[in-house]
Amino acid sequence: MKTQWMHQTLALAGIFQAAALVEELAKTGFVPSRYQQTSIASLFKINPDSTLEVYGGDASGLELGLQVMLNVLRQKQVRQHPDALRYVLGMLHLQKKMMGRKDMLGVISKRLQQISEQADHFGCCHENVLASIGGLYGDTISTFRFRIQVMGDFNYLQQARIANQVRALLFAGIRSATLWRQVKGSRLQLLIQRKRLAACAEELLRTLPLN
Repeated sequence: MKTQWMHQTLALAGIFQAAALVEELAKTGFVPSRYQQTSIASLFKINPDSTLEVYGGDASGLELGLQVMLNVLRQKQVRQHPDALRYVLGMLHLQKKMMGRKDMLGVISKRLQQISEQADHFGCCHENVLASIGGLYGDTISTFRFRIQVMGDFNYLQQARIANQVRALLFAGIRSATLWRQVKGSRLQLLIQRKRLAACAEELLRTLPLN
């Protein structure tokens, strides 16, 4: 696997993982802590030495994202994740809007540094940390006219804790979308290079240790 394709596949899997977690959380009120940990922690990797470092140093924490990405790109088991691709495209769109706002980027950078200190104390998935990330999302990304419409069980979505989790995971997906752009990924590639990206995802999944 060429290094460039690996970087792009990892970053795209990061977006798909955030999307899949949002979808599952909105419908069931629950997400696997292992994958949420990987996604949320990526928000605090400001100057990583590698793409893999953003996700904890190995691809095992992205297993969910790789699998959902593979299924969607190969149009297999898409019914299991009917909203995931829509969330992915929405996060890519919001990331592009965000990059055009230097003032917003400054606010996000400053407040993420503060939240990072909170995460060091409590853990990145602590309720207080997720509330802080959710608040930052509400003050910045949610001010765009375009918003991602999250579909799910209203009984879950009306809970403040879950609403904060959803916003935090969407923010994590946008962070991965930023990485995707940095490694020369584009929306066009999702159309014309989907087979290549799917093959890379499959290869990465084969390298993961059996649980």
